[in-house]
Amino acid sequence: MEPLKPFSKLHHLSLVVRDLDATVRFLESTGIGPFVDYPPMREYTQLDVPDEQGFFNTAIKCAMIGPVQLQVVQPGKGRSIYKDFLEQKGEGVFHLGFVVEDIAASEAEATAMGLGVLSSGRRDNGSGFAYFDTADKCGVTLLVRQSPPAK
Repeated sequence: MEPLKPFSKLHHLSLVVRDLDATVRFLESTGIGPFVDYPPMREYTQLDVPDEQGFFNTAIKCAMIGPVQLQVVQPGKGRSIYKDFLEQKGEGVFHLGFVVEDIAASEAEATAMGLGVLSSGRRDNGSGFAYFDTADKCGVTLLVRQSPPAK
């Protein structure tokens, strides 16, 4: 069986908003949810981000819609790719996230396609994420993520 390509298995889509709580309240009132907090951002110990303070101050809540996760993101103090998006484009869909089995191999494969990395991070167990500079090519940022091992 051939291994999955980096952008084969959709995991989530991400909305960037100004008011996380108000957005979640509205979405839950429509039947989307329940929302839970994203695991602590401090789990990422190796980061290549514009500003670590901005990264760690980002608030994220998640809900499942069938097999796909919806992430609602509110940037906090400091610079982040989410804050840059919000300031330049306003609220909306920021990225499509794809789950991969091997983040390092998938990031290497995507960069071999000519995609630049906007931001990346890894946990101590090797799982993590990489955002690619694709918005000008397809209207949205693409991300690959390797989930942490089940506990």
